Amino acid sequence: MIDTKLLEHLETYLTTSRLDRFAKVLSQRTKHFTVATEDVYQLHNTSAVMRSCDVFGIQEVSIVEEQNSKTIDREIAMGAQKWVDLNRYHSVNDAIKELKQKGYQIVATTPHTDDCDLYDFDVTQKSCFFFGRETEGLSKEVLEQADSFLKIPMVGFTESLNISVSAAIILQHVTSKLKKTAINWQLTEDQILEKRLDWCKKTIKSYEDVIARFYGEK
Repeated sequence: MIDTKLLEHLETYLTTSRLDRFAKVLSQRTKHFTVATEDVYQLHNTSAVMRSCDVFGIQEVSIVEEQNSKTIDREIAMGAQKWVDLNRYHSVNDAIKELKQKGYQIVATTPHTDDCDLYDFDVTQKSCFFFGRETEGLSKEVLEQADSFLKIPMVGFTESLNISVSAAIILQHVTSKLKKTAINWQLTEDQILEKRLDWCKKTIKSYEDVIARFYGEK
Protein backbone atom coordinates (compact mmCIF):
# COMPACT_ATOMS: atom_id res chain seq x y z
CA MET A 1 0.00 0.00 0.00
CA ILE A 2 1.48 3.33 -1.08
CA ASP A 3 1.77 6.05 1.55
CA THR A 4 0.23 8.85 -0.51
CA LYS A 5 1.18 11.50 2.08
CA LEU A 6 4.80 10.45 1.77
CA LEU A 7 4.57 10.52 -2.02
CA GLU A 8 3.10 14.01 -1.97
CA HIS A 9 5.90 15.14 0.33
CA LEU A 10 8.62 13.61 -1.83
CA GLU A 11 7.24 15.22 -4.95
CA THR A 12 7.71 18.67 -3.38
CA TYR A 13 11.45 18.04 -3.87
CA LEU A 14 10.99 17.73 -7.64
CA THR A 15 10.57 20.50 -10.15
CA THR A 16 7.27 21.05 -11.93
CA SER A 17 8.88 20.09 -15.24
CA ARG A 18 10.13 16.83 -13.75
CA LEU A 19 6.69 15.99 -12.34
CA ASP A 20 5.07 16.80 -15.66
CA ARG A 21 7.59 14.55 -17.38
CA PHE A 22 6.81 11.68 -15.00
CA ALA A 23 3.08 12.08 -15.65
CA LYS A 24 3.52 12.18 -19.41
CA VAL A 25 5.77 9.12 -19.50
CA LEU A 26 3.56 7.12 -17.13
CA SER A 27 0.51 7.83 -19.27
CA GLN A 28 2.23 5.94 -22.09
CA ARG A 29 3.61 3.04 -20.03
CA THR A 30 2.25 -0.49 -20.42
CA LYS A 31 2.56 -3.98 -19.01
CA HIS A 32 0.35 -5.38 -21.77
CA PHE A 33 3.61 -6.22 -23.55
CA THR A 34 6.91 -7.20 -22.01
CA VAL A 35 10.29 -8.38 -23.29
CA ALA A 36 12.64 -11.19 -22.29
CA THR A 37 16.22 -11.80 -23.44
CA GLU A 38 17.85 -15.19 -23.13
CA ASP A 39 21.57 -15.51 -22.42
CA VAL A 40 22.59 -12.66 -24.68
CA TYR A 41 26.41 -12.63 -24.98
CA GLN A 42 27.01 -9.01 -25.90
CA LEU A 43 26.34 -6.70 -22.97
CA HIS A 44 25.51 -3.74 -25.20
CA ASN A 45 22.71 -5.75 -26.86
CA THR A 46 20.82 -6.32 -23.60
CA SER A 47 21.36 -2.70 -22.61
CA ALA A 48 20.14 -1.47 -25.98
CA VAL A 49 17.01 -3.65 -25.72
CA MET A 50 16.28 -2.11 -22.34
CA ARG A 51 16.69 1.35 -23.84
CA SER A 52 14.19 0.48 -26.59
CA CYS A 53 11.73 -0.77 -23.96
CA ASP A 54 11.92 2.58 -22.22
CA VAL A 55 11.55 4.50 -25.49
CA PHE A 56 8.44 2.55 -26.54
CA GLY A 57 6.79 2.46 -23.11
CA ILE A 58 7.45 -1.14 -22.02
CA GLN A 59 7.64 -1.07 -18.22
CA GLU A 60 9.08 -4.52 -17.49
CA VAL A 61 12.02 -6.42 -18.95
CA SER A 62 13.08 -9.96 -18.05
CA ILE A 63 16.66 -11.14 -18.45
CA VAL A 64 17.48 -14.85 -18.38
CA GLU A 65 21.08 -15.44 -17.34
CA GLU A 66 21.28 -19.22 -17.31
CA GLN A 67 24.74 -19.19 -18.88
CA ASN A 68 25.75 -15.53 -18.97
CA SER A 69 25.51 -13.13 -16.07
CA LYS A 70 26.45 -9.51 -16.68
CA THR A 71 25.76 -6.01 -15.43
CA ILE A 72 23.65 -3.64 -17.50
CA ASP A 73 25.82 -1.30 -19.55
CA ARG A 74 24.81 2.09 -18.19
CA GLU A 75 26.29 3.99 -21.11
CA ILE A 76 24.24 2.06 -23.68
CA ALA A 77 21.09 1.96 -21.56
CA MET A 78 21.32 5.76 -21.23
CA GLY A 79 19.57 5.76 -17.86
CA ALA A 80 16.81 3.37 -18.94
CA GLN A 81 17.68 1.07 -16.02
CA LYS A 82 16.27 3.74 -13.69
CA TRP A 83 12.88 3.83 -15.36
CA VAL A 84 12.29 0.24 -16.53
CA ASP A 85 11.67 -2.61 -14.10
CA LEU A 86 14.21 -5.41 -14.52
CA ASN A 87 13.43 -9.03 -13.60
CA ARG A 88 16.39 -11.44 -13.58
CA TYR A 89 16.17 -15.23 -13.86
CA HIS A 90 18.81 -17.97 -13.74
CA SER A 91 16.50 -20.44 -15.48
CA VAL A 92 14.53 -19.94 -18.68
CA ASN A 93 11.91 -22.41 -17.45
CA ASP A 94 11.40 -20.35 -14.28
CA ALA A 95 11.05 -17.20 -16.38
CA ILE A 96 8.48 -18.75 -18.72
CA LYS A 97 6.51 -20.25 -15.83
CA GLU A 98 6.26 -16.91 -14.03
CA LEU A 99 5.44 -14.96 -17.19
CA LYS A 100 2.65 -17.38 -18.06
CA GLN A 101 1.31 -17.11 -14.51
CA LYS A 102 1.10 -13.35 -15.11
CA GLY A 103 -1.05 -14.02 -18.15
CA TYR A 104 1.53 -13.49 -20.90
CA GLN A 105 1.64 -15.61 -24.04
CA ILE A 106 5.22 -16.49 -24.94
CA VAL A 107 6.15 -15.12 -28.35
CA ALA A 108 9.36 -16.51 -29.86
CA THR A 109 10.86 -13.93 -32.19
CA THR A 110 12.23 -16.31 -34.79
CA PRO A 111 11.21 -17.68 -38.19
CA HIS A 112 9.22 -20.92 -37.79
CA THR A 113 6.91 -23.11 -39.80
CA ASP A 114 3.98 -21.71 -37.84
CA ASP A 115 5.27 -18.16 -37.62
CA CYS A 116 3.31 -14.94 -37.90
CA ASP A 117 4.35 -11.93 -39.91
CA LEU A 118 4.87 -8.87 -37.69
CA TYR A 119 2.20 -6.88 -39.53
CA ASP A 120 -0.38 -9.63 -38.88
CA PHE A 121 0.37 -10.01 -35.17
CA ASP A 122 -2.65 -9.83 -32.84
CA VAL A 123 -1.76 -7.04 -30.40
CA THR A 124 -4.86 -7.60 -28.25
CA GLN A 125 -3.18 -10.56 -26.56
CA LYS A 126 -0.96 -9.91 -23.55
CA SER A 127 2.46 -10.95 -24.82
CA CYS A 128 6.09 -11.43 -23.85
CA PHE A 129 8.51 -11.19 -26.76
CA PHE A 130 11.50 -13.50 -26.32
CA PHE A 131 14.82 -12.63 -27.97
CA GLY A 132 17.66 -15.16 -28.08
CA ARG A 133 21.43 -15.31 -28.27
CA GLU A 134 23.24 -13.55 -31.07
CA THR A 135 24.40 -16.69 -32.88
CA GLU A 136 22.32 -19.63 -31.63
CA GLY A 137 19.02 -17.80 -31.23
CA LEU A 138 16.39 -18.99 -28.79
CA SER A 139 16.87 -22.22 -26.86
CA LYS A 140 14.94 -25.44 -27.38
CA GLU A 141 13.15 -24.77 -24.08
CA VAL A 142 11.72 -21.48 -25.32
CA LEU A 143 10.79 -22.84 -28.75
CA GLU A 144 8.98 -25.82 -27.23
CA GLN A 145 7.01 -23.70 -24.76
CA ALA A 146 6.27 -20.77 -27.08
CA ASP A 147 2.62 -20.01 -27.76
CA SER A 148 3.40 -18.28 -31.05
CA PHE A 149 6.28 -17.37 -33.36
CA LEU A 150 6.92 -13.96 -34.83
CA LYS A 151 9.11 -12.83 -37.70
CA ILE A 152 10.06 -9.50 -39.19
CA PRO A 153 9.56 -9.49 -42.97
CA MET A 154 12.89 -9.04 -44.77
CA VAL A 155 13.54 -8.81 -48.49
CA GLY A 156 17.34 -8.66 -48.70
CA PHE A 157 20.12 -11.25 -48.70
CA THR A 158 20.65 -10.92 -44.94
CA GLU A 159 18.58 -13.46 -43.01
CA SER A 160 18.67 -11.92 -39.55
CA LEU A 161 18.98 -8.69 -37.60
CA ASN A 162 20.85 -7.76 -34.44
CA ILE A 163 18.55 -8.48 -31.50
CA SER A 164 18.49 -4.87 -30.34
CA VAL A 165 17.40 -3.78 -33.83
CA SER A 166 14.78 -6.55 -33.96
CA ALA A 167 13.43 -5.51 -30.56
CA ALA A 168 13.15 -1.86 -31.59
CA ILE A 169 11.32 -2.72 -34.83
CA ILE A 170 8.89 -5.08 -33.13
CA LEU A 171 8.17 -2.83 -30.14
CA GLN A 172 7.62 0.25 -32.27
CA HIS A 173 5.12 -1.62 -34.42
CA VAL A 174 3.14 -3.45 -31.73
CA THR A 175 2.91 -0.48 -29.34
CA SER A 176 1.77 1.86 -32.10
CA LYS A 177 -0.84 -0.65 -33.21
CA LEU A 178 -1.94 -1.34 -29.62
CA LYS A 179 -2.68 2.33 -28.95
CA LYS A 180 -5.15 2.36 -31.83
CA THR A 181 -7.25 -0.35 -30.18
CA ALA A 182 -9.85 -0.16 -27.40
CA ILE A 183 -7.68 -2.39 -25.17
CA ASN A 184 -7.03 -1.07 -21.67
CA TRP A 185 -3.24 -1.18 -22.08
CA GLN A 186 -2.15 1.50 -19.62
CA LEU A 187 -0.86 1.00 -16.08
CA THR A 188 -3.40 0.82 -13.28
CA GLU A 189 -3.70 3.69 -10.82
CA ASP A 190 -1.91 1.63 -8.16
CA GLN A 191 0.90 0.80 -10.58
CA ILE A 192 1.27 4.47 -11.45
CA LEU A 193 1.49 5.41 -7.77
CA GLU A 194 4.14 2.73 -7.24
CA LYS A 195 6.24 4.07 -10.11
CA ARG A 196 5.88 7.68 -8.97
CA LEU A 197 7.26 6.65 -5.58
CA ASP A 198 9.99 4.51 -7.12
CA TRP A 199 11.07 7.26 -9.50
CA CYS A 200 11.15 9.78 -6.64
CA LYS A 201 13.47 7.42 -4.80
CA LYS A 202 15.75 7.19 -7.83
CA THR A 203 15.70 10.95 -8.45
CA ILE A 204 16.09 12.53 -5.00
CA LYS A 205 19.77 12.34 -3.99
CA SER A 206 19.14 12.61 -0.24
CA TYR A 207 16.17 10.24 -0.36
CA GLU A 208 16.98 8.30 2.83
CA ASP A 209 17.46 11.49 4.84
CA VAL A 210 14.20 12.93 3.51
CA ILE A 211 12.36 9.74 4.52
CA ALA A 212 13.88 9.78 8.00
CA ARG A 213 12.91 13.42 8.54
CA PHE A 214 9.40 12.85 7.22
CA TYR A 215 8.59 9.98 9.55
CA GLY A 216 10.51 11.61 12.40
CA GLU A 217 8.41 14.75 12.10
CA LYS A 218 5.21 12.71 11.89
